[in-house]
Parts: sequence; structure tokens; C-alpha cells
Amino acid sequence: MSRLSVRKTYKLFIGGAFPRSESGRSYVVTSPKGDFLANAARASRKDVRDAVSAARKAFPGWSGATPYNRGQILYRIAEMLEGRRAQFAEEVGGGKKPALEAVDAAVDRLVWYAGWADKIASVYGTPNPVAGPYLNLSTPEPTGVVGVVAPADPLLGLISVVAPVIVTGNTCVVVAAERAPLPAITLGEVLATSDLPGGVVNILTGHQAELAPWLASHMDVNGLDLTGVTDPELALACEQAAAENLKRVLRPVTPDWSAEPGIERMTRFLETKTVWHPAGI
Repeated sequence: MSRLSVRKTYKLFIGGAFPRSESGRSYVVTSPKGDFLANAARASRKDVRDAVSAARKAFPGWSGATPYNRGQILYRIAEMLEGRRAQFAEEVGGGKKPALEAVDAAVDRLVWYAGWADKIASVYGTPNPVAGPYLNLSTPEPTGVVGVVAPADPLLGLISVVAPVIVTGNTCVVVAAERAPLPAITLGEVLATSDLPGGVVNILTGHQAELAPWLASHMDVNGLDLTGVTDPELALACEQAAAENLKRVLRPVTPDWSAEPGIERMTRFLETKTVWHPAGI
């Protein structure tokens, strides 16, 4: 007896839950050859606001967690991603071997950032020489809620922009790659069943040109990563909108995601707090 296959429903990932877009809209996702893959939710401005609210609510608890604990959670995400290797490879596409290699690289990238969780403060912070009887210490702190426009690389690129934001204590709202959003929502399933608190990462699917300007202009967003913005005019509009509340902005670039990432993406969304204390007391 034949049966109908149960097709996966791709939704948004906001506050640890999987809502449909409040607009009720969706758009068709196709393979590079034009074959139908799925209908993805098309997020709206209201979904952006809901995601930012969820990220802000999660920020105190996540930024207050110990760096060691954040590193453990990122490692747990890597474990779970490894366990769903075949599923992610299928959604990444592009041939079995290259897809599996891309998933392996994403797992390794998560482990790499997990190792930095309790080290970045030592590298980026410093005691400062002072001409007087004082101690002067500079330490990094997370900037807050970061809006991320993910690059076209649907998994390794996505992990490479999200992991450095959250490992340092920030929370984020991610606009997934418009043409290849499926791995992003499946990653949301991994995050939801890991130890990551709800709201730390929120994932929206839809049209970049519709969502990015509203994310850039939202007054409760403190940083903006425009890596995935390919249209120069849209990038400029987002940078101008971000200036309204002096967001930290990472401008569009096209990095080699297979190269060692360095610490620049982690430090871009950190603030430096300097504390003075009298010496000898």
C-alpha cells in the first residue's frame, strides 16, 4: 500500500518557537536547477519587531552567563549538527561530497568559536599603565542585539556570522539567505533542542530588501552585520538607517569562508569597559 510522504513545513524561528509569518505569506524555494524544494515563510516587518523583542528579552540572561557556559552550549550545538549531518547535507545541496564537506566545516567552525568563549576577554582586554596610584583595567562586554544579514553560503557562511556574535554574549536576529533558507530553519531546530536559551538566535526567512532596512532602522538593535547584502544601494540605505542610533556596522564583504576566521568578527560587536581602582586599598 502506497502512502503520501510527509513534507516538512518551514517556518520562522523566533524566541525559541516556530511561528508562521504573521502576514501569512510564503515564497517558493527552488534548487539551482529550478526544481521545487519547499515553500518558506516570508517574514514581515511585524516579524522583525517580534524577533528583536525576543532577542532583547534573552540578552540579560545570555550576556550574564559565564563564558565557559556559552562555550559549552556552542559545543553542544556542534554535537547536534554533527548528528544531523546527512539531513543538512541534503539541504545544502551541490553534490553529496561537497555538501558533506560543507557540513563538516560548519561543525568545525562552531567548535573553533566555542574554544574562544572563555579566552577572548583575556586577548581583547588589558590592564593599562597609569601614571599614578591606580589600577586601570579594560574588559570587553557584549554590545546587545545584533541584526545579521546572512551570506549566500547557506550553512558554513551562516554559522560563520552567527557564532562570533553569540559566543561573546550578544543575541541576534538573522535574515537567512533568500535563495537558500532551508538550512537556516533546520539549524533553528538544532538550536531549539540544544541548551541555547530561546531568543538568543532568531531566524527570519524572506526577502532581504524588505527585511534588512527595518532591522537596520530598529532603535533596539545595537549592531548590524551586512555581510550578506549584495546590492550596494541597499547596503548604503541600511548603513544610513543604522546611524540613527549609532549602531556598530560590519559592512558587506565576500570573505573566503573556508579560511581561518580570526577574531575580528567577535571583537566587532564588543564594547570596552574601563574600570579605575585605587592601588593599595
